[in-house]
Amino acid sequence: MIIISDQAKIKLVSLMKDEGLSHHSSFIRFGVKNGGCSGLSYELSFDNQQNKEDKIFHYKEMKILIDKNSYPYLLGITLEYSGGLNGKGFYFKNPNAQHTCGCGKSFSS
Repeated sequence: MIIISDQAKIKLVSLMKDEGLSHHSSFIRFGVKNGGCSGLSYELSFDNQQNKEDKIFHYKEMKILIDKNSYPYLLGITLEYSGGLNGKGFYFKNPNAQHTCGCGKSFSS
């Protein structure tokens, strides 16, 4: 299961609207790539198309895509959002991570 907090959903819907997208018809793509201070970093983007090997999840009216290589690293992840003066934007809570950086944008497993 993939979870998106209420604050993250509000921000995602707003960003999608700014880009002319709808959360009812477009996808949020989660991914992992090499890099970041802990070894792997998270990717977050919008997409209009599901690839053949993508896994799809639905959570609170949001459609989430994860490519097959990222899937083992992201199962059970929660996307959070913190705004304001001391907020850090989007960040991930990952039960699969053995070590995470302070900003929540990279991890190692």
